[in-house]
Amino acid sequence: MRKLYVLLLSVLPALFLTGLTAPAHAADNGSWSVYPASSKVAARPYFYLTADPGTTIEDKVVVANKTGQPLTFRLYAADAYNTARDGGFAVRTVKEKQRGVGAWAKPATSRVTVPAHGKVTVPFTLRVPEGAEPGDHPGALVALDERIDKGGGSLALGVQRAVGARVHLRVGGPTLPAIDVENVHLIHHQPLVPGLGDSTAMISYTLHNTGNVTLNPKVELRAEGLFGRTLLDRDLSRVPAELLPGQRVQLTEPWRGAPQLDWGDVRLTASAQDTRESASASFFALPWVATVILLVVTFVGVVLAVRARRGRARPSEPVRPSRPALPTPSRPRSSPSVRP
Repeated sequence: MRKLYVLLLSVLPALFLTGLTAPAHAADNGSWSVYPASSKVAARPYFYLTADPGTTIEDKVVVANKTGQPLTFRLYAADAYNTARDGGFAVRTVKEKQRGVGAWAKPATSRVTVPAHGKVTVPFTLRVPEGAEPGDHPGALVALDERIDKGGGSLALGVQRAVGARVHLRVGGPTLPAIDVENVHLIHHQPLVPGLGDSTAMISYTLHNTGNVTLNPKVELRAEGLFGRTLLDRDLSRVPAELLPGQRVQLTEPWRGAPQLDWGDVRLTASAQDTRESASASFFALPWVATVILLVVTFVGVVLAVRARRGRARPSEPVRPSRPALPTPSRPRSSPSVRP
């Protein structure tokens, strides 16, 4: 079992929402808690609801005050999503547009005042529209303290706190578990001189729930070098416990002791329920010194090749055709004088 904290941080006037989870019987932040009203059978940590399109569900949520003074809350329903950074479970703020549970569930009152060390039970109605898509529609019923605590610091940092009880709604119809691995990249960090320092790499990828049910994914990482040598083979631990339908989560995985001189592929395989997909990226590990030497040798080779090509292609000097020598006129021979 896990609880949901909803914390609204505001650097006025912007609002930001984050969600944290931890083991507990109810969503609780130490000052107040929000949880489903107990059924006739047992207490419920979350709302687990099933309905067909066009049907209506009625239930009750409890807001308990653990402080010594009365507290007033804004009570609203919200859609849930995965945070892009680490895949944590979070819910929309009251000012954001709601499309699922946040739009379909309506508490009987939007504001409730809970006495000191007391609790209030509030009914709510969830109407599933006729055209609702089948599958999972996660959300929460949130009790928001609208007071802004600016704290004692010099910065104009305001904090609004909220707690939400999760709602796991499944709309009747065909279900399709499907997952995809996207945008696999690898960035190497090599020492300047081979052997003098550690080589690391950062593998980044995106998990995408392309189906209509919530998944509990597992991701396997495998790296192979030249000639199929196995460089890395392990299951990843920093994976979202719940990947909600339609959500994308960008994740990274460090690779310590990455090769300093190798050429191969990194492959990530994600599996959940009856779906399994893989994606890969190639890498070429080469130290900086070797890279510089290779570039210099390549440059010199290109220059020499260009010069040699130009030398072969240079035309020979044109030679003027020689004129034929003119014949030298012969002098007439004088006839021998004849003396009388």
